[in-house]
Amino acid sequence: MIKDSLVLLVFVILFNPATTQASETRQAPDKIVSGWLHAIRVGVLAHDVDNLWSGTRKESGVDLNAEIIFSRPSFSLLSGDIRPNLGASINTQGDTSKVYGGILWEFETKSGVFLNLGIGAAIHDGRIDTDREDKKSLGSRVLVRVPIEIGYRLDEHHHFSVLFDHVSNGFLTDPNEGLDTLGLRYGYQF
Repeated sequence: MIKDSLVLLVFVILFNPATTQASETRQAPDKIVSGWLHAIRVGVLAHDVDNLWSGTRKESGVDLNAEIIFSRPSFSLLSGDIRPNLGASINTQGDTSKVYGGILWEFETKSGVFLNLGIGAAIHDGRIDTDREDKKSLGSRVLVRVPIEIGYRLDEHHHFSVLFDHVSNGFLTDPNEGLDTLGLRYGYQF
């Protein structure tokens, strides 16, 4: 299911009307991308980190993460910019993977330090309810996702960051063990 969702995500990006329309006007490739894409981020995250929001660790491995942040729609609120995002975290050990979407609220200082806060939804391929000691019981297929990211912008395009990501059903159903990831990401801003 996760792999099918990733294929769909790539298809949407490649055949987006904004991309098609821009290519018809023969604009430079960087102008096409920067018109609808704000940034891309990739990283490696520790999976099911112990003693954070979710409490105990049951799953293992690392997650390979990729995310796109769109330029539009975008609006400013309290000195920050709010933009939509889509992404995926694929677990390397066969534990819970997820695709997600939502909004990010980004604050940036003149020194290059930035903070992202977000809210969204995630669809995962993990267990909903299980008695296995090595798997999380997440309670529903669709979860609430809350990311917090702090980073440093090296220049106009390149930045590095630390991402904390929590998914759970928000106590809408039982069980609700939740899942936390924490790791490093590289980003390229258009």
